[in-house]
Amino acid sequence: MSVALGVERSLSGQAWRWRRPQSDEKLGEALVDELLLGRGVSPHELERYRSPTIRDLLPDPSLFRDMDAATERVAAAVLAGEAIAIFGDYDVDGATSSALLVLLLRQLGTEALVHIPDRQAEGYGPNLPAMLSLKARGASLVVTVDCGAQAFEPLAGAREAGLDVVVVDHHQCAAALPLCHALVNPNRLDESETGLAHGHVAAVGMAFLLGVALVRALRQRGFFATRPEPRLVELLDLVALGTVADVAKLHGLNRAFVAQGLKVMAGGRNIGLKALAEAARLTAAPSCRDLGFALGPRINAGGRVGRADLGVRLLTTTDPEEARGIALELDKLNEERRAIEQGVLDEALAEAASRGDDPVVTVAAQGWHPGVIGIVAGRLKEKYGRPAFVIAIGEDGIGKGSGRSITGVDLGAAVLSAKDEGMAAGGGGHAMAAGVTLAPGGVEAFRDYLNHRLAANVAAATANRAMLLDTLCAPRGVAVGLCDALDVAGPYGVGWPQPRVAAGEASLLKVGVVGNGHVRGLARGADGASFKWIAFRAADSELGQALLAMPADRKLWLAGTIHRDTWNGGNAAELHLEDAAIA
Repeated sequence: MSVALGVERSLSGQAWRWRRPQSDEKLGEALVDELLLGRGVSPHELERYRSPTIRDLLPDPSLFRDMDAATERVAAAVLAGEAIAIFGDYDVDGATSSALLVLLLRQLGTEALVHIPDRQAEGYGPNLPAMLSLKARGASLVVTVDCGAQAFEPLAGAREAGLDVVVVDHHQCAAALPLCHALVNPNRLDESETGLAHGHVAAVGMAFLLGVALVRALRQRGFFATRPEPRLVELLDLVALGTVADVAKLHGLNRAFVAQGLKVMAGGRNIGLKALAEAARLTAAPSCRDLGFALGPRINAGGRVGRADLGVRLLTTTDPEEARGIALELDKLNEERRAIEQGVLDEALAEAASRGDDPVVTVAAQGWHPGVIGIVAGRLKEKYGRPAFVIAIGEDGIGKGSGRSITGVDLGAAVLSAKDEGMAAGGGGHAMAAGVTLAPGGVEAFRDYLNHRLAANVAAATANRAMLLDTLCAPRGVAVGLCDALDVAGPYGVGWPQPRVAAGEASLLKVGVVGNGHVRGLARGADGASFKWIAFRAADSELGQALLAMPADRKLWLAGTIHRDTWNGGNAAELHLEDAAIA
């Protein structure tokens, strides 16, 4: 990759590189094509990726191992009028997966039982008492979503009790699989090459594919001769939310899920999502960013610091008043979560600073709320640019940890390996996020194991760190028109990054700290045009300190992503600043 604007060391200490060589013309469709090519799209696929559709990218669900067995069992239950239960995870992917199946089964004439485990009392995934409780309530079939791939003992117990279990998951699997009627997971080690190619699909995407297969199977049996067939496309708003909130890579099918799901969401069909958007004070149709930073965290708050089933109840209710009440409760819980998170983050940062330069930042303490450790791990990863694990130690000495990784370092595989070698009592996940359970006194051994196993991977992933830029614009170009042009190549997220723009040359005006450590200011070019910029949580960073001390006559290149600023009904553009360099 070629050097961008001659920057070998920016104010944050990194080099700048062009994602693709710069061409003379990058306007309109040419700009969109450059963005797509820079994200790995081959030239002959440009047309399909400009407007990703479900029709073009949806695979035949039957290509996945056990999908046909899962479909046949669920179809048989629907036809026979059996009681079906959904056992979900307490995060957004779990809530949306559960809600999707509940809504689909409701349209098929079956009102499913639902169980979402309490994070602290039950922990992650199926547990035998909950499974037996569902059986006692009449369920003969349980579908687990976003969990179950490592639930060996609970599923064995359920099988002995005569309960059929279908697992729909996406977390990494060991070579051995738990005993169950069917296990649908694109990350099974024995999955076909075509199936493995969809390993980035979230659990809610896999639940949607099960829904596609189920409707097809029932259609073949004449089930819809006297009743309307469900419109699966109307459930894509849930798929979009779960996919983005679970930080799934927006490649291939996931791009279509999110692009089409945002259109469904804009129609406001799901009254729970509509109420949540109002509680989050969103004034326009939700964007991909809103899913990750406004709606997702509020649904997560129920599982983190409130009641775990609030998200599913919100997304499946038919009562507008109930929806408004739950949405307001989740909004309040989200504020509570933020306060708890800040306290844990402060302590975690202090411990991390004392640990030196370990390849994996691993911190642990008693008293930390297990509902926020995943968020704090993400904050540590952002600050240090390395994988991070945050472990909450309970009164019984057992550690519950959550980790977040960087591109090129598979944290889920490392946790599974630690489990196999006796360094962890339980755990799993996927490449970018993982969870772990440690026996009393097991933190140091786990920390040493991660550092030893992942040192080379972290070194390779962080070597020659550089910021990748997509295009260059003058200060006058930081405008709504550029937002419109960039939107065409969206939606953006993990694996499909928001385009980074370098704007300049410009000098800084009115630089100051606002909110929770954000640095904000104006930038003015030689042509007199100016634009607003903000660097989030940067006040204490090397970049933030440099910006605050920058002389007003110094010319800079400013790099970041362009966003609409709709505050107070406005329609301007601002730069979310990620880096800057002397021009």
